[in-house]
Amino acid sequence: MTPEDLQDLLEGVCRGEITPEAAAERLKDGPLRRDDMGFATLDHHRHLRQGLGEVVFGEGKTVEEVVEIAVRLSTSGVPVLLTRLDPEKTTALEGRFPGARVNRRARTLLVNPPEEKGPEGRPEHAGAPFVAVVSGGTSDLPVAEEAVEACVAMGVGVHRIYDVGVAGLHRVLEKLSRLREAAAVVVVAGMEGALPSVVGGLVSSPVFAVPTSVGYGASFQGLAPLLAMLNSCAPGVTVSNIDNGLSAGIAAARVVKALERARGDHSSPSEVS
Repeated sequence: MTPEDLQDLLEGVCRGEITPEAAAERLKDGPLRRDDMGFATLDHHRHLRQGLGEVVFGEGKTVEEVVEIAVRLSTSGVPVLLTRLDPEKTTALEGRFPGARVNRRARTLLVNPPEEKGPEGRPEHAGAPFVAVVSGGTSDLPVAEEAVEACVAMGVGVHRIYDVGVAGLHRVLEKLSRLREAAAVVVVAGMEGALPSVVGGLVSSPVFAVPTSVGYGASFQGLAPLLAMLNSCAPGVTVSNIDNGLSAGIAAARVVKALERARGDHSSPSEVS
């Protein structure tokens, strides 16, 4: 059951077109049901609560478990995002969901994908709030693309600004006008992790920083940029865990969703009164 389905059901009850008993019967198989698979207990209600359904973390699960979880979560038609997939799991999921959105660099697959929005996209999206996803280097793109896929799954417009690390400061300055238009910014960087501080000092929107494990030995698999970002002197910078583009992308997308609600845009898929 999608948020739109639930709202239509409740409005039908208010108009007297559906009896409360019939609505209760339909809800028995809706998002409130308990779905215990033995190896997983699924949360079908999360999409209504948070605007994105339960994200499936692919590591540590068998191919069969990942596919079965995706099948169960996707039956209502809501987007289902699967992350940290190896090639074998991706291939199996593609076979089961031929219309899925696959991002091999991000190691993600999105079942029931919504239309991707972008600030330069279709005319109806012009002027809509969006998330800017920024990367320090090309090596940071797997994490940056995971953040992108989280935004796409939530139906939020996203704009990529890649390979603008602080070693060439002019590169990020050239993108400043676009950065300042974004409702929220995700900044992904490894090595010294200085880019979020630079961006945080240039924009007024919230910045969600993501340290990556990219770098030489003294970066300690991302610990050095993590500490650098946590100690940022630029106010308004919040830091996610190492390589956790997913969490930063969802947080940034929620900023956009809150802005849409404040503007009275009721087209948001997470909008349920």
